[in-house]
Amino acid sequence: MVTQSLSTPHKPAIAIIGAGSWATALVKILSEGAVDIRWWLRNQESLEHIRRYQRNPDYLSDVPINPEKVQLFADMKEAVQGAQYVIIAIPAAFVQDALSQLSAADFKDKVLVSAVKGIVPQKNWLITELLEYEYQVKPAHICVIAGPCHAEEVALEKQSYLTIASEDLAQAENFAQLIANRFIKAVPNQDVYGVEYSAVMKNIIALACGIAHGLNYGDNFQAVLVSNAMQEIRRFVETTYPCERDLYASAYLGDLLVTAYSQFSRNRTFGNMIGRGYTVKSAQMEMNMIAEGYYAVKSIYEINQKFGVDMPITKAVYQILYEKVTPGVAIGKLRWLLA
Repeated sequence: MVTQSLSTPHKPAIAIIGAGSWATALVKILSEGAVDIRWWLRNQESLEHIRRYQRNPDYLSDVPINPEKVQLFADMKEAVQGAQYVIIAIPAAFVQDALSQLSAADFKDKVLVSAVKGIVPQKNWLITELLEYEYQVKPAHICVIAGPCHAEEVALEKQSYLTIASEDLAQAENFAQLIANRFIKAVPNQDVYGVEYSAVMKNIIALACGIAHGLNYGDNFQAVLVSNAMQEIRRFVETTYPCERDLYASAYLGDLLVTAYSQFSRNRTFGNMIGRGYTVKSAQMEMNMIAEGYYAVKSIYEINQKFGVDMPITKAVYQILYEKVTPGVAIGKLRWLLA
């Protein structure tokens, strides 16, 4: 077990909690800068593989892991203990269970950064709300990483853009500077809930786009679907968290577009399989990756029972995935509601 921290007074230590493609991409991004990385992985075999071969065997296996920059941990408490920043990069459905081994004391005086593009099932909490309610983390000590950005393009060092949101703009600016590099531009933003809800909802829209594609609807329909989706996101976000925001900015519209259209979008892929006739279970088994939109649509649908926002796309996806309405029937009805 490693007990010595790599952190120095001039190099901030950043803990990354998670071992998936986005966590691996964040390791690559941060390895470009003057930081020390403390990477926690649940799977001991994966950890040992990375230690030996400097590659994650399960995700983005072409990305080299720099052992001089990255320290591996099987103990989450130990990984977090020596860090000034803690990035959470676990699918939303598993965040609560993963963090259960930590307490509020473990997060004291640290900046928590959510890289989760989902919502906690059952509780219907955003990750920022989970950190505030269960770990007493102050909003000024919380940041959110949003897109538009896919892990696969980070692995290829394609020019990419990130949004760093925090109620404390200085905090967002500080972390944006840490994460920016030669192929990443990071922009600060103060609209935490708007950015976070938009990141959740764009996955639902990508599911709808995938379902429509699986049903052989064409580009013309998808253009109408996405433009109506932006209006749906606007209605929901402005009702739940009204404030001054530009929903045409990259954090909102840009993230929606890349998730709805990209070949790397797992939510679009999942939806495409559903549209082609896969059951939810068979699609999940074949993908072997989490499509955040599957859990998100149930949470957003339930949250909206309180607000009553007009959300025909969300409703159609919910009916397909949770009420077993045939995709062709649900999308066939939806197309008459779009303008």
